[in-house]
Amino acid sequence: MQERPHRKTIELVALIVLMLIVGALGWYLQLGPELQVDASRLADVPTRIGRWQSTDVPLASVVERELRADFNFQRAYFTRSGDQIWLYVGYYGTARGGRPEHTPRSCYTGAGWGIESSRIVEIDSNDEFRANEYLIEQRGEQRLVHFWYRSHRRTGILGGLDQNIDRLLGRLLDGRADGALVRISTPISGDDTTAARGRLLSFASLLDPLLGEHWPTERPCEEVGPNACATKSGSNANAVSSTDDAGAWVPSAPSTSNHSRIAHHFGRPSVTPAYQQSARP
Repeated sequence: MQERPHRKTIELVALIVLMLIVGALGWYLQLGPELQVDASRLADVPTRIGRWQSTDVPLASVVERELRADFNFQRAYFTRSGDQIWLYVGYYGTARGGRPEHTPRSCYTGAGWGIESSRIVEIDSNDEFRANEYLIEQRGEQRLVHFWYRSHRRTGILGGLDQNIDRLLGRLLDGRADGALVRISTPISGDDTTAARGRLLSFASLLDPLLGEHWPTERPCEEVGPNACATKSGSNANAVSSTDDAGAWVPSAPSTSNHSRIAHHFGRPSVTPAYQQSARP
């Protein structure tokens, strides 16, 4: 009869010790040096990848402000045969938590898209590179979406606990916990989900190594120079110029709420590449 109270005491002590360790670890991490982010390398991710060439799709400035990323870029990639893939990358340095505040699920549903199914897909079994997959639908239009998170340490992070562990290890081992959301999507033609998935898997396998080659750098401010980080807060660099155009990403009317403004870029860009325009009669 005495075993149960004794067990509860042990569990309580273990919980207190764990809380103390977590608190001490959080305090230790807060003592890390302030870091300066240089995300300009992401602007040099090739606009031509394999058989795909691209057109920049600028984010509306109001969306940039709400996303609060250190660096955003959006592109529409096309092939001469008419295949389309839309790419978004949002990079967040260590100081910004290494991840976005808004998840693709909440943004798609906020923009009026229904998530018909979700699963995890394997892009490269050798590198344990996986991605989340959504099949989304709105007004009879279907689209397939793959997204994953990347850090300076690894790729194919699905989010949740996996991402938290990666950020913790990055901060402890390397002094940085930056990361990015990578999202690609493509239309589904004639209910051919298999073909859409094949396009995304092939493109992701080409894209992700390039993101690694152009990954941003972070350095302690004192190593960079005096006042190196004095103006870091509130800045938001982009690979493409910003506009206040309400954009063609979501067909529904924009809302004034923060969440709806974030959701506004989760849609369809009305972009026709130059080579297709010139081929028209």
